[in-house]
Amino acid sequence: MTTTVITGASAGLGAEMARQLAARGDDLALCARRLDRLEELRAKIHAEHPERRVSVAELDVTDDAAVFDVFRGFQAEFGTIDRVIVNAGIGKGAPIGTGRFDANKATAMTNFVAALAQAEAAMEIFRAQRYGHLVVMSSMTAFRGMPGAMATYAATKAAVAALAEGIRNEVSRGSDLDIDVSVIYPGYIDSEMNRGARLPFMVDTATGVRAIIAAIDKRSAHARVPAWPWAPVGTALRHLPLPVVRRFT
Repeated sequence: MTTTVITGASAGLGAEMARQLAARGDDLALCARRLDRLEELRAKIHAEHPERRVSVAELDVTDDAAVFDVFRGFQAEFGTIDRVIVNAGIGKGAPIGTGRFDANKATAMTNFVAALAQAEAAMEIFRAQRYGHLVVMSSMTAFRGMPGAMATYAATKAAVAALAEGIRNEVSRGSDLDIDVSVIYPGYIDSEMNRGARLPFMVDTATGVRAIIAAIDKRSAHARVPAWPWAPVGTALRHLPLPVVRRFT
């Protein structure tokens, strides 16, 4: 039985990952700011899969101490944690220099500094167990600098991908630790964050999450999902001129 921690699990990709992972047999430790939404999700999962263990906890990932407390609490409850999905994030932001430093700082603190806290807390558990799977949710926007309101968001997603690679580099160099680190780069998925936006190649939430879970199961270092068209698009994004890149926003 696999026990999976998902942050930001009250809505969007996190909630759909919880539903799909429960359907295939995972026990779940779910955390987010909105405890009422988590409790509703737990009730729905138990109604469909009464044999699943589902624990929920209120968590603001920007509260560093709370991140460690919640993760340690889940470990104490379940005994072991097999996988942590660093999923919590926000998409607010504004063009740099337009008077909305507050929005850009909030994005940076939630998407990168809080992700660092989650990775620290997860790796503390995995090092003690000597095994585990750290999954970091990045974005296809991480491949190039993005304009306007997406500038800070894209920068944070590039940063978390680099952080995950650094952790992978550490645990794979002659180590006896059985720890895998995966970075998932979703393309545009119709989740709560993107709702109402008109973006290229967008897929529905269930389809996008199925691709995410398939990539997680492979425990690959990197995965662009859904693979079509985002695997070739990601390669192209690294080399396309900026006027063309802007068409993806």
